[in-house]
Amino acid sequence: MEKGSSGPALGGAIWFIGWLFTIGYAHLVWWKIILGIFVWPLFLGQYLG
Repeated sequence: MEKGSSGPALGGAIWFIGWLFTIGYAHLVWWKIILGIFVWPLFLGQYLG
């Protein structure tokens, strides 16, 4: 078994857990959930880039 970088997989899992928490905490409706999938990474990329 090769030792590789599990960073992207771990980052994706943390993002998904945070996304699910946000949906539950904010009581979002379905269209805001779908919008958030596309808009949130855009804003995050602009902020970090």
